[in-house]
Amino acid sequence: MPKANGRTEEWFAVLGRRDNPTDGVEDYCSFLGQALSAQGVRLQNVRVLWPERGWLQALLDLWRESRNWRSNWVLLQYTAMAWSRRGFPFGAVAVASILRRRGARIAVIFHEPFRQGGQRWIDRCRGTCQDWVVQALYRRATKAIFADPLSTIGWIRGNEPKTAFVPIGPNLPTYSTESAAVANRNGNTKTVVVFCLSDPPNRTRELEDIRHAMQFVQEHGVKSRVVFLGRGTVEAKGQIEQLFRSTAAEVSNLGLRDADELSRIFLQADAMLCVRGPLYPRRGSAIAGIACGLPVVGYAGAAEGTPLEEAGVQLVPYGNREMLGQALANVLTDEEIWKQLHEKSLRAYRSHFSWDIIAARMQRLLHQATGAET
Repeated sequence: MPKANGRTEEWFAVLGRRDNPTDGVEDYCSFLGQALSAQGVRLQNVRVLWPERGWLQALLDLWRESRNWRSNWVLLQYTAMAWSRRGFPFGAVAVASILRRRGARIAVIFHEPFRQGGQRWIDRCRGTCQDWVVQALYRRATKAIFADPLSTIGWIRGNEPKTAFVPIGPNLPTYSTESAAVANRNGNTKTVVVFCLSDPPNRTRELEDIRHAMQFVQEHGVKSRVVFLGRGTVEAKGQIEQLFRSTAAEVSNLGLRDADELSRIFLQADAMLCVRGPLYPRRGSAIAGIACGLPVVGYAGAAEGTPLEEAGVQLVPYGNREMLGQALANVLTDEEIWKQLHEKSLRAYRSHFSWDIIAARMQRLLHQATGAET
């Protein structure tokens, strides 16, 4: 809410390197800022341009820009690759140190609270570095905000008051999620959307899982189409065409689309397949589907005990393609199942994943932290 003197409260979101071709963290800040503005908070995005200007000049620029940030909240956005080309994100600690020297209140938004994987010696070195950086940022933060339930983050000890769990929201316009229709929107042909694919080598396994599920659906008498869109789908165009050449399902690859068009496509679909590993709360593609009332079919193992359990998700053991296909067929053929899952997704969106809810929770947490300091 606005300050007592009627002035708009000023917050700053500090971002690292822009991700291409789309930047989910930037989208997160933009949608959060829109929701905060309705509550009297102006969130200004500030990008540290270290890839373009070099680290020394970028840090000097931040020092100058932050000269009037004393006592203001700064939301430092952390992913490892935003602060290093090769995954050694020491620059994030330098940024946090500058913000502390300026007297800002730092809320670190941990989009990645864990090290990246890999078994090579360089991967282990990178992971050790990332563990150290995450801990260093945590120590420097006034508030540490995670997109994963705190119970799933093993390195947090006990119920530490500086920590909080705030789910991410959909990177879609809020207004587009309020009018999802009921079933039978596609007549006899059911549309399944796949939003985003992983990079190789995981992409091949994902596409084979999707193909198997679509074949299962076709073999059980469901006329269907699969629509690929989002990150990774343009690069996979040839592989998709080759893998799905022998299937009866219609295949459409729409590539990257703007947020408004994504909402329209999702609202006209019947289900989402999400097979990029076990479904977990930071999977923004699934949150987008849930926000549009879509049933989401995917893999279990990471959604348990999270708000995702309240959504319209049908989860099967990881890698079990037969059960994946059966779950998708049930969603597409049983009207009552579809309606129940559709309504659960919309309820979960309104309770946990709407930007208005997220902004209100963020504001409440930071105001409480401000009060605890004084």
